[in-house]
Amino acid sequence: MHQSQPENLTLLNRAVIGALLFFAMLLVGVQTARAASNQLIPSVGLTRAVHGDQEVTPYAQLGLRTTWAPVIMTEIGVAYRQDKFNDGDITVKSWPVTASLWLAPIPAIYAGGGVGWYQSSVDYSDNLPFSNFTTQKIGLHVGGGFTIPVTPAVGLDLNSKYVFLEKENRNDLSFDASHWTTSAGLAFHF
Repeated sequence: MHQSQPENLTLLNRAVIGALLFFAMLLVGVQTARAASNQLIPSVGLTRAVHGDQEVTPYAQLGLRTTWAPVIMTEIGVAYRQDKFNDGDITVKSWPVTASLWLAPIPAIYAGGGVGWYQSSVDYSDNLPFSNFTTQKIGLHVGGGFTIPVTPAVGLDLNSKYVFLEKENRNDLSFDASHWTTSAGLAFHF
């Protein structure tokens, strides 16, 4: 049977509309995938306890950052750091696990804050009559940074944070482990 001219146009219109909808959904999917991109960020930096022995010490961190929307990023990180207090009589080694929410109104610049779980080993010098101990604390942090694209798959990430931790009082000694961190790392996009 031969189809009439209007029916052919209707089928053609449906095919064109279907193809356009398919490509529109494909573009939305690509934009969504691009918006939910991930970055693995190994970094090294310097840290200084606000009320410590004023030493600046190195530390290392590994973070996983996800961009959920053009202006919202989340990050989970794990680090290692060490500080000295009371003229070197107290050494605190810390392994923080942190979660951050970053706002990026300009794509390369971000700021925000988050929360962390701080597993810390407190070691006393041999001339003190105290036993070493390990503690777990919850801390808050604020900070920000920026990412400089180097290639489409790698960027240079510079970051600084201030971490608020509760003061530790034990064995007639006290110390405040609140600290600054500044780091540089490579952001590998995947």
